Amino acid sequence: MKHPYILLTAIALSSLVAACNQPATTDTDNTTATGKASAPAAGADTAALVKKPNWWKETVVYQLYPRSFQDSNDDGVGDLRGIISRLDYLKSLGVGSVWLNPIYASPNDDNGYDISDYRQIQPEFGTMADFDALLQGMHQRGLKLVMDVVVNHSSDEHAWFKAARSSRTSPYRDYYYWWPAEKGTPPARFSTFDVKNNAWQYDAPTKSYYLHYFSKKQPDLNWNNPKVRQEVYSMMRFWADKGIDGFRMDAFQFVAKDPAFPPMPGLTAQNYTNAYNHGPHLHDYLQEMNREVFSKYNLMTVAEGAGRNPQEAMNFVDPALGHGHEVVFAEHLPVHFLE
Repeated sequence: MKHPYILLTAIALSSLVAACNQPATTDTDNTTATGKASAPAAGADTAALVKKPNWWKETVVYQLYPRSFQDSNDDGVGDLRGIISRLDYLKSLGVGSVWLNPIYASPNDDNGYDISDYRQIQPEFGTMADFDALLQGMHQRGLKLVMDVVVNHSSDEHAWFKAARSSRTSPYRDYYYWWPAEKGTPPARFSTFDVKNNAWQYDAPTKSYYLHYFSKKQPDLNWNNPKVRQEVYSMMRFWADKGIDGFRMDAFQFVAKDPAFPPMPGLTAQNYTNAYNHGPHLHDYLQEMNREVFSKYNLMTVAEGAGRNPQEAMNFVDPALGHGHEVVFAEHLPVHFLE
């Protein structure tokens, strides 16, 4: 999605979120891109293998787009084993952490940000065994791994949405937002991914519209449904249990919505992103996420664009709010907000 602000990804990722309750272990698997065991990387900082509670305050974060980074099998697509083969190179740059763009199973309507299975690796990128080898190789070199997590929406090819669109009485129906056609035209909501800027897509099987702030192939998840939230937390624990070091929460500023979709006077295709930020219960969701996930692990987390002004941004780092971690949602704030 296009935003009206200057992107400050690198700065945002240097000021992040931490929950520091779980002691960490070190990894000793030295698997290389060829699948053979190797000696520890030359120059590896063994002290960095011990996780420090505040490591995220000092780390240098390298954003890595797997599709174009390194191809290990000459099929024209970068992959996990390609990344493994370049870990020593990343270490030599002084990188401390890697923010890995989505590697989940996806139809690739939006470069992997349309996820069809949150617990599977996109086959083009490799296998779960490749991921495990990557994580072990990174930890052996003292590198941290931060994964993108996309939970404002899923792919329309996710099993949840397939079930939801099959019937109005589906148990997965309320995993998404629907507007029945007999109620008339849905309230105005905008999407820059739609040629008509319309965030509602008509779905013939149940004669209803579904909401998509992004592409029509990215239906918005209904965070008002506690089952959806528990599905998300379970998925995050799945990856945290594997030993990853953090999450970057994509488009999280948009997850909180009023399911009645009241009119938004003055809403246009130019200003709607601000109108969608800070919906009802956003802080409640973060507090719940902390209880369910962050408080149980030593994780760095960051989310994008939730602050429309300095005070709103600061509200996400106030310990008194009970998030249980520190958050700076700085990616899309104007430069002067960070001075």
